[in-house]
Order: sequence, then C-alpha cells, then structure tokens
Amino acid sequence: MKHILSVFSILILLSCSTSKGLQVKKDAVEASLTYLASNELNGRQTGTPGIEKAATYIESIFKDYKVSTYFETYRDSFQLKDITGYNIVGYLEGNDPKLKDEFVILGAHYDHIGTAKTVDGDSIANGANDDASGTVAVLEWAKYFAKAKNNKRSILFTLYSAEEMGLKGSAHLAKVLKEQNLNLYTMINFEMIGVPRTFGNKLSYLTGYKKSNIAEKLNAYAGESLVGFLPQAKKFNLFKRSDNFPFFNEFNVPAHAISTFDFTNFDYYHHVDDEAENMDFTHITNFINKMIPALEGMINAPSKEIKLNDE
Repeated sequence: MKHILSVFSILILLSCSTSKGLQVKKDAVEASLTYLASNELNGRQTGTPGIEKAATYIESIFKDYKVSTYFETYRDSFQLKDITGYNIVGYLEGNDPKLKDEFVILGAHYDHIGTAKTVDGDSIANGANDDASGTVAVLEWAKYFAKAKNNKRSILFTLYSAEEMGLKGSAHLAKVLKEQNLNLYTMINFEMIGVPRTFGNKLSYLTGYKKSNIAEKLNAYAGESLVGFLPQAKKFNLFKRSDNFPFFNEFNVPAHAISTFDFTNFDYYHHVDDEAENMDFTHITNFINKMIPALEGMINAPSKEIKLNDE
C-alpha cells in the first residue's frame, strides 16, 4: 500500500511540475510590459515609428514561439486617410478534427495616444495600463498555448492598433474575418489589467455582463470566481467602447471585454504617469495564470456552451 501511495504521489508531483513549468513567469511579464511602455516607443500612436517597434516586437514573439500567421503575414493592414495601421494576428490551429473549424479570439490593443499634457517635463503617454498590460497578457497566452499544444479549437491572438482612434483596427479585422466566413465561437478583449481591484472585489469584471453566460462559464472552468460585474460598466457604456464590440456587431456571438480597471484604482488614464513603474506585476501575472484554466475550458469544451442571453 505504501508503495502504491508513493508511486501515486510521484505522479502527482510530476503532473504539478509540468503544469508549473508552463506557468507564466513574472519576469517575462515585466520585461515585455516595460519595453512596450518605454519612452523608446514614444507612446505607440498609430502611424508612428514607435508603434512600428511595438508591432515588430509582437511579431518576434509569435515567430520565436512558432505561432503561425493567419494571413500572408502577421499584419492585417488598413488605411485611415494618410495613416497606415497594422493589427498583428497570430494563429494556432486547433488539434481536434471537428472543433478546429471553430475559432476563439483573444485580443487587446497595442496602440496608445502618443503624448499627453506635460507633467514635470514628461509628455510621453506610455500606456502601460492602457493597454500594454492587456497586450502582454495576450502574448503570454500565445506562448502558453504554443507550448502546451492542447487547444482543440483554433485560436487567433489579435493585437489592434487605432483603438484610440475609435476602434478602427478591430473594426477592420472583424469585417475582414466576417467576409471570410470565420466560424467565430467567442471573442474576449483584455483591457487595462495592470492594477488590482480594491479588496473584496472579484479579480476582474466583464463588460456586457448580461449579454451572455460567459462569466458564469469562465468561472466554472476556472474552478473559482474570477470574473464579476461592475455596476458602472453599463453607465459608462463600456461594452461598446472597447475592441470586443466590432466582433459582437459583425458576428452576433459572445464578445466581451475583461478588465481590472474600475475607475477607483488607477488615476492615470491617458496620463503621462501611466508608466510601467506604476503597474502591479504580481497582480498581472496572477491574473494571466488564473485565466489559463478558464480559457482552456472555453477553448476545449466539447460543445458551444457559451451562448448569448435573451435580453
């Protein structure tokens, strides 16, 4: 009996070790976010050399982890008058013969506003929380699923530009994918996850909470209550103000944004002090890791369990 228990314990340890080996590391999160929110990128405004550096960085991560292109290249290009914008799109094909034809999209915007009101000689709006934090989360999940190779459905990892110009990048990509008849199951956009909510609140909240059962399902997949409701979300019309909305408009499927910014826990929205040094990297890393089983449950469920509600 002792021998059986010993072998069983070893198997558990090996399993935990493998899982732990794929956990997202805080130093990787901090390194990526610190670069994306550095002065070198000059606020990542669409159409500038700074956002080009961000795009190249995102592409390099996709290449390093063998995340495929979905289009001919990683770039989904669009034109806004004399400005060329680029969404960056990575693709992991599902490994289930049937479910791989269904897609889950994970997204965030990697652009920001460039400059803002000068404070103490600083005019660069680095956009660490908005939305380098969400961008890094999507990149870390791309790395995770590329290594784990356990996604039954196909995944698109999408980083948008021109969000700050009115959701122009996500609107373009949603239209292109709709024209291609992409079989979209769900879309989640991650917006401003750089600081934790106040004590006693759920880890994050969902915009458009009542439009689908996605919060309930994500919490069930995670085995804990990660995603909650923010009363101000409806008041401020957040569902329509982030990059999930074009996908909801085009596809009429569950498409939401998840955030930890709740208007009380961060004072530097579109401000020059939205800097990497003001991010809580322990919180961001914890959020990314806790969301993994929730995303895996959604991506690997045998049927489309997440559905729109009748409102």
